[in-house]
Amino acid sequence: MNKFGSCPFATAQKLIAGKWAILVMRTLAAGARRFGEIQKEVGATQATLATQLKTLEYEGLLTRTAFPEVPPRVEYELTPIGYAFTPVLDCIEVWGNRYIDYLHQHTTQAESLPQEEPTLSSHNER
Repeated sequence: MNKFGSCPFATAQKLIAGKWAILVMRTLAAGARRFGEIQKEVGATQATLATQLKTLEYEGLLTRTAFPEVPPRVEYELTPIGYAFTPVLDCIEVWGNRYIDYLHQHTTQAESLPQEEPTLSSHNER
C-alpha cells in the first residue's frame, strides 16, 4: 500500500491539511523567505510555524537552506512540485473571494429581514 492511497483528493488534502499549510505555500509562491518573514505574513506562532515548515519540507513541497553565515541565515522555498501547486492556490483565492462576497450579500440580506422569534402559537397556526 502506498503512502496516501490512490485517491488524488485524499493525497492533496493530506498534504495541505495543516492549518497554516496553504498560507505558508501562498507566501512562498512569491519566492524564498526567511522564517521571520513567513511568520509575519502568516501570523502563526513560532512553534506552530516551525512544525508546519518541517512537515511541508518532509513532504517535499519546500526546501530549507541554511547558509554558512554569521549570524545564521535560513531560507525556505517551494520545490518544483510545491510550485506546481500555485495554480490551485490561485483557484482557492478566486473562490475564497467569491465566497466572501457571497457571505457579505447574504449577511446583509439576513440582517435586513425582520427578526421574528418562533413561538409555540406561530407553529400551531400552520
